[in-house]
Amino acid sequence: FLSVTEDLVRRRAEHNNCEIFSLEEISLHQQEIEKLEYLDKWCRDLKILYLQNNLIPKIENVGKLKKLEYLNVALNNIERIENLEGCEELRKLDLTANFIGELSSIEALKHNIHLKELFLVGNPCTEFEGYRQFVVSTLHQLKCLDSKEIERSERIQALQNYPEVKQKIKEQEQAYLLKRAREKEEAQRRMQERKDKKQNQMESKLGFESSDSLQDKENHQAEGDGEQETWRTVEDDEEDRRFWEEPTPYTPESRLETHRYIEEKRRAKDNRRESKKREKPLPTLVTEEGKVLNVNVPKLHFSLKDDEENNQIILDLAV
Repeated sequence: FLSVTEDLVRRRAEHNNCEIFSLEEISLHQQEIEKLEYLDKWCRDLKILYLQNNLIPKIENVGKLKKLEYLNVALNNIERIENLEGCEELRKLDLTANFIGELSSIEALKHNIHLKELFLVGNPCTEFEGYRQFVVSTLHQLKCLDSKEIERSERIQALQNYPEVKQKIKEQEQAYLLKRAREKEEAQRRMQERKDKKQNQMESKLGFESSDSLQDKENHQAEGDGEQETWRTVEDDEEDRRFWEEPTPYTPESRLETHRYIEEKRRAKDNRRESKKREKPLPTLVTEEGKVLNVNVPKLHFSLKDDEENNQIILDLAV
């Protein structure tokens, strides 16, 4: 998995002369990060932290960021709210479009007394009956939830109905957690199936190759790589079609699986391209007779003039 690296943080700290210890703001969005770590050790002065659109499954290792005022972890794989008690100055928390179904975990935010804005839109918990009432009555310090201001009258009413709403939320939460347990089992099964299938493909491929005689292999190569490339593309297309057409629930596991699949395909494509580059013979620049050849590989426009008056040759090259 990909985690936060010092090199990544330094590259994103250009506005601070690549100095990370005194950083107050950093944007690490769309970096394919799968584990949140080190920031509470390297960047203690952080006030604003953007981590949206990654693959982070858990809020962790930010508890020592005592000056942190705004944390954006929208579009990640987070399932519960935790480990933010130490962020004493937290004022704004964006958890848009995650997978939070354990709504009772918002009680951990009671310690963040300065928290004014919270975004949970796009999480499964927002579908629960009584969702807004529960959040409003649990977090008294909140001024705004999902971009909508909390009126005084709304809070009074929510507090009056709190015991009843809390019970409703508890029941819906338990049902959701059972559903998630089934989804995790299904994802595990799918992953194992895919692994086994890959293993079988590898074994059959190795068996086929070992049964080929050396002469056969030479004949295959003589026929050219084009056919093999076409066969591989057809097989890839078929695998692609199956992967994208198979219906799957939108879960942290399926999101991660999709990312890994795309990454795997990209790496395979890069490897093929690299091996093609390696196979390409070096261009002949000097013949065996010692004749030097003119070679214009990038096909640049040029003109070559023989300036006899000044005893020189002029090469005009468009680059």
